[in-house]
Amino acid sequence: MKGSFKVRSVEETWKLAASLAKELKRGDIVCLEGELGAGKTTFTQGLAAALGVPGRVTSPTFCIVQEHESPDVLLVHMDLYRLSGEDDVLAIGWEDYLERGAIVVIEWPERAGSLVPAGARHIVFRHGDGGEDERAVEFR
Repeated sequence: MKGSFKVRSVEETWKLAASLAKELKRGDIVCLEGELGAGKTTFTQGLAAALGVPGRVTSPTFCIVQEHESPDVLLVHMDLYRLSGEDDVLAIGWEDYLERGAIVVIEWPERAGSLVPAGARHIVFRHGDGGEDERAVEFR
C-alpha cells in the first residue's frame, strides 16, 4: 500500500488500517511515525480489529511493548517514545520480538535507528489542515 490519504475520523482511520491489514503477513514490521496525538495508536487499534485481535488495544507508552493474540496472528505493539536509542531498544528484547513471526507495529521507530529492518513499512501521520480531527497519512 502506497500513497497519501486524508482521514477525518476514528472510523476512517480504522478503515485505512483495515486496508493495510489485508496486505500484512507474519513477520511484517509496520513503523508509525508522527508527533504525539497524530493518530498512531488509533491506527493500531483499527489494524488490530481488522486482524481479529480481541479486547482493547491501548498505547504501550509506559510498558513499552504489548502483545495481542488472535487465533490467526500475534500482534506486537511497541511504543519506543520513552527509550533513548539503540541500546535501550536492544535491552527490551528487540531481536526476540522481530524473530517471533509476529506482525510488529512500532510507534516512534526513529528511537531504534539502524535496528529497523530495511523491509519495514513506514507510515507517517500528520495533523491535517482541514480541522482538529483531520490527519494526513502517508504510506512510504
